[in-house]
Amino acid sequence: MYQKSSISIMFLTLLALATTFPSSVQSQSTRVGFYSSSCPRAESIVTETVQKHFKSSPSIAAGLLRMHFHDCFVQGCDASVLLNGANTEKTAVPNLGLRGWEVIDDAKTQLEAACPGVVSCADILALAARDSVVLTKGINWNVPTGRLDGRVSLASEASNLPGPRDSIDVQKTKFQTFGLNTQDLVTLVGGHTIGTSACQFFRYRLYNFTTTGNGADPTINPSFLPQLRTLCPQGGDAAKRVDLDTGSATLFDATFFKNLKNGRGILESDQKLWTDDSTKSFVQRFLGVRGLQALNFNVEFGRSMVKMSTIGVKSAPNGEIRRICSAIN
Repeated sequence: MYQKSSISIMFLTLLALATTFPSSVQSQSTRVGFYSSSCPRAESIVTETVQKHFKSSPSIAAGLLRMHFHDCFVQGCDASVLLNGANTEKTAVPNLGLRGWEVIDDAKTQLEAACPGVVSCADILALAARDSVVLTKGINWNVPTGRLDGRVSLASEASNLPGPRDSIDVQKTKFQTFGLNTQDLVTLVGGHTIGTSACQFFRYRLYNFTTTGNGADPTINPSFLPQLRTLCPQGGDAAKRVDLDTGSATLFDATFFKNLKNGRGILESDQKLWTDDSTKSFVQRFLGVRGLQALNFNVEFGRSMVKMSTIGVKSAPNGEIRRICSAIN
């Protein structure tokens, strides 16, 4: 439904819609334009920093988006994922592949020079995630700011994060815990349109998944299987990265959902969005299937991101404005 050649034009048309969100999803402690007086260039400094790093390493966009998601699902959106330490979230298995730390640190250094002690690391991360979507030709949206940085970061709590083998019921439970519904689930997983995965998280689907047929997960399109096996051979490099949105990995668009429809999902948890009836209808609506009320993926992604970004926002005395993002004050 969404042709890449018309995406950039469509974004401008939809911008007004995407940047208007119900106040009910915004925490009382956050608001759009929070730094307009205390640090007027806060958002532009973050945007310029992300742009600089994206220019030299475009894949950083997916890393920053994923980092924000992983932050919000553990201790809330409080930059706890950024803290260094022996048993912090950063050391948990699901977070070992996160990247983009240097982008956040760079932005923080500049913000501390411009407005010392004003802008939180949690807000930098939320803004950087939005900017990453924009840089990959996704839509813009207004990010409520005013978060405080948390002081607690525990690797053991990373189990809250959705996993690549999770059933739809498990995924729903994890999202519902934070007030996110089934549409939010499908929408936010759609962020994988610019993501990658290591072979170790899905290679089991390619070999000996079943004892019949070709041995692969039967939900994988047979014509797609040879390509995946070439990318991730048995006994090959488990850390090798593979695009989660085959054929459109650099553009933030709805092609990810088309791939699920065609049995070309990489992660088992992603492909289940199509095979489970409770989530399939949302995938179909993003694809503009006739007979269903269409949903615009980019607009809905912005809405769900705002909703997610207000999870567990800290207030004094449980939060602070860190001087450096990797350590509490």
